[in-house]
Amino acid sequence: MSTKQRGSGWSIKLVFNFYKTFGYTFIYYLMYPVTFFYFLVAHNVKEALKEYYAHIEEPFTLWVYYEHLRHFAITMCDRFISKVEPQSYTFIMENPELLLSNVQQGSILLLSHFGGWAAAGNCLSGFKMNVIMQEALLEEIKAIEESLEMKNTHLHIIDLSKGASSVSLEIASALLRNESVAMMADRATEPKHAKEILFFGKPALFNQNPFAIAYKTQKPLIALVVIYEKARTYRIECMNLTMNKDHHQAEEIETSMQRYADFLANIVKRYPKQWFNFYHFWKEKKA
Repeated sequence: MSTKQRGSGWSIKLVFNFYKTFGYTFIYYLMYPVTFFYFLVAHNVKEALKEYYAHIEEPFTLWVYYEHLRHFAITMCDRFISKVEPQSYTFIMENPELLLSNVQQGSILLLSHFGGWAAAGNCLSGFKMNVIMQEALLEEIKAIEESLEMKNTHLHIIDLSKGASSVSLEIASALLRNESVAMMADRATEPKHAKEILFFGKPALFNQNPFAIAYKTQKPLIALVVIYEKARTYRIECMNLTMNKDHHQAEEIETSMQRYADFLANIVKRYPKQWFNFYHFWKEKKA
């Protein structure tokens, strides 16, 4: 599943220049009128979010819609700013021992399009992390991101557009070096990796590839979410998903995927405005 990233190159470049001139507080409050603009024009996002709130059984009002867009705008800004100034961000870890003990021996990290996942990748250090991704960024946005000097030398992006063979080799090499590999579990970029799992009681497509890799390599599998708390402050929650190699692969993968979906559903229910899959996520059964 691939969806174009929201925003435009000129607006992001303008916001980043404002940040360099006026600082982060100015940018934070600038997001209020910027959000209002997208509130008026992003009709397809509104329809997708209306469906989303109906599935999670939460009220969807104009104010909720506006606040959802504002959370996305803030985390989008943090995605760029954290790349050049990671030291200005605070990340509060739940169960830090669980996370650090596993990532230092190599692990599979399950990320999702939720909260500040991109900012976390830019800021977390102390261990090598390889992020597997192919976000459908607009070309001008991608050019801006690639032009920024990365301050976190522990982060490496493995681009899925390089092809399956190249990506598989990079993943295998990283795990052999006991480095962590982070993959998006809530969106499969290739149909062959998509698997239906119950999410809020209805089938939705999740990415089974990281679960298959964890099963085959027996590397620790950790579900991780990055929750926005306040300006430049995020909280990380994680859960260890132990996979039993004695069980059949298909059975164990499905069980672990359902545990992940349930973990994510719990987070989404608590922080509904930080879910950023702006498309029709649930796979409705045909009559």
